Amino acid sequence: MASVHVAVAPGLLHWAVERAGWDAEMAERRAPKLGEWLAGRRPTIKQLEKFANATHTPFGLLFMDEPPVEQVPIPDMRTLRNAGVARPSADMLDTIYICQDRQDWYRGYAVERGVEPLPFVGSVTADDSPAVVADRIRSLLRFGVADRSAFSNWEEALRRVIDRIEDLGVLVMVSGIVGANTHRVLNPEEFRGFALADSVAPLIFVNGADTKAAQIFTMIHELAHIWLGESALSAADMTARQGQDVELWCNRVAAEVLVPLAVLRGDYAGEPSPAELDRLAARYRVSTLVVLKQLFTARLVTWESFEKRYGEEVERVKTILASRRRENQGGNYYYTQPLRLSRKFARAVIANTFEGATAYRDAYRLLGTKKHETFQSLATELGVA
Repeated sequence: MASVHVAVAPGLLHWAVERAGWDAEMAERRAPKLGEWLAGRRPTIKQLEKFANATHTPFGLLFMDEPPVEQVPIPDMRTLRNAGVARPSADMLDTIYICQDRQDWYRGYAVERGVEPLPFVGSVTADDSPAVVADRIRSLLRFGVADRSAFSNWEEALRRVIDRIEDLGVLVMVSGIVGANTHRVLNPEEFRGFALADSVAPLIFVNGADTKAAQIFTMIHELAHIWLGESALSAADMTARQGQDVELWCNRVAAEVLVPLAVLRGDYAGEPSPAELDRLAARYRVSTLVVLKQLFTARLVTWESFEKRYGEEVERVKTILASRRRENQGGNYYYTQPLRLSRKFARAVIANTFEGATAYRDAYRLLGTKKHETFQSLATELGVA
């Protein structure tokens, strides 16, 4: 039986490639016949299905006359630096959809159990003082400067802050990949995180492909969006001086939660040297980048000095983290996966499944697994078995 060839508009092929984030080299490797199709040769159904799968494109969309206009499903608060992104990537969109699916499930689960609306969701506006809001958040998280001596470093502080945010009732998911697909790595240059506001099931997603130094800032930035009661897709750029007012307000809240200006002014020795930044970072259990940002906000360093030192510090932090990764190669799936999923969410899904209220196939989809053995091991790791 002869293969069936189909006509596809060149614009749809270009759109799928762009949406997948492929460059010319990737396109040549993953779809070697793409050039022929763009020149007018028709692909077979099987070839087009393979192309759709490789570009994470819904197959039916490739038969449209022109590319669809895909909208980010939540308010896009990214700064002007990112405004040049003409179309959202498939990776970003799929990550938002996955998190919305998980949030929908957890909302139903929480409502069934009589969970009351969380009082802090939507409790402030962007007209409120960032310092006052930061003080409330810091108090609820038990993350005052004196409390931080319990953490050995800012990386441990990040882990513990995740737990404390989840204790408040907020789902926190930190992942550098789409779902459980390790071949689909998220791009921090496209987005650093997002918040899905909800009165009983608020959710924060942090792009785990970003440095841990940026992740803790992004996490608190997204928590500020939850306090506002507004969903948002964020760049959470610590260096931003321009952008949407709400984003800049959330930046100020995040920085103030992590490094209170009133305390910093009394701590600063007067020169942003690497040694001084390390000393302050150790005191506040945050990255040196957050410390540097607050030194500028407190007008203890000039913008010119901040820009120069920030660039140097980014490279220094990258070198330190790369060295640590080489020392700790490998990684435990059952340790990292609960962070990607939210421990609170994963425990709820597993417990509900064991109770018979959620079908195993639905649990596998929500948790991003296909094997029962993996499901059981995850349950054991989370103490639900």
